[in-house]
Amino acid sequence: SRVFKRFLCLSRPHTFLMSVRASHILIKHEESRRLASWKDPDGVQIKARTKAQAIEQLEKIREDIVNGADFASIAKTVSDCGSARDGGDLGSFGRGEMQKPFEDATYALQVGEMSGVVNTGSGSHIILRTA
Repeated sequence: SRVFKRFLCLSRPHTFLMSVRASHILIKHEESRRLASWKDPDGVQIKARTKAQAIEQLEKIREDIVNGADFASIAKTVSDCGSARDGGDLGSFGRGEMQKPFEDATYALQVGEMSGVVNTGSGSHIILRTA
């Protein structure tokens, strides 16, 4: 909640000063820690998708975005994360709040820059740093 995030920012000002904001597109696969999503509640498609297939799908999506497709519009229809309803927007977060590979990739990006494929326990992602 916003109140909780505000509390964290006030109680840990270093987190606020070093926070970033990002959107992402998550494609889950057979190795994901949770084999279900808002668009595949029983995980039928997720369990059938290999990690390599998820990566290939994200590489194609990334190419489409680089060529002018809208990140948020794609996230709303493709992403397995609940943030899809917000165009993939995860809001602001600080160090230690996301899985390490995701955090490292996000902090390495410049504002407006998009990552390559990043793999975490949740699945495979492309990340757009927005602030």
